[in-house]
Amino acid sequence: MSTDRRVVLASDNPGKFREMQALLGDVNLIPQGELGIEGAEETAVTFVENALLKARHAARESGLAAIADDSGLVVRALGGAPGVWSARYAGEPKSDAANNAKLIAALRGVPERSAHFHCTLVFLHSAEDPDPVIVSRAWHGVVVDQPRGSNGFGYDPHFLVESRGCTAAELDAATKNALSHRGQACRALAQLLAERGEP
Repeated sequence: MSTDRRVVLASDNPGKFREMQALLGDVNLIPQGELGIEGAEETAVTFVENALLKARHAARESGLAAIADDSGLVVRALGGAPGVWSARYAGEPKSDAANNAKLIAALRGVPERSAHFHCTLVFLHSAEDPDPVIVSRAWHGVVVDQPRGSNGFGYDPHFLVESRGCTAAELDAATKNALSHRGQACRALAQLLAERGEP
């Protein structure tokens, strides 16, 4: 995708923006807040529906192509929670610390800790685009009680990457981007867009 064409990122999360800017380096990505766009209300119950809602809203408000990310932590023992409510699991205002505290409290005494981060990305040419590009990827691990590491954001300090023996928050940015759900999804999206001859 050419850097000449601006694409609005339908997110106000600075952590997501940093990661996606690094992963989609040749895309002229602009956070929606820089354009004065408030985030869409996330009313859907699936990642793909929320990503579509956010992308259409950002494209409609900006008049630009849009990329939206809807992602979250899916914990098997909690029936898939926090899931699409990951960012506001503990309610408003959004707080990583409160979300992590609620997660660990919910898992107290629960031996089954398997979880995965899920990421769905949507690219739209415009708000009316009838053929959105959609990719989804997952990153598997387990939830640990004690937070470790200071990199990343969200649930990263409690997400143990078993193949590395450390949490996502203990990984440097390049390693995390190589392994993560968002890294996988961004690479898949970039490949699909290239195959379609996008911008």
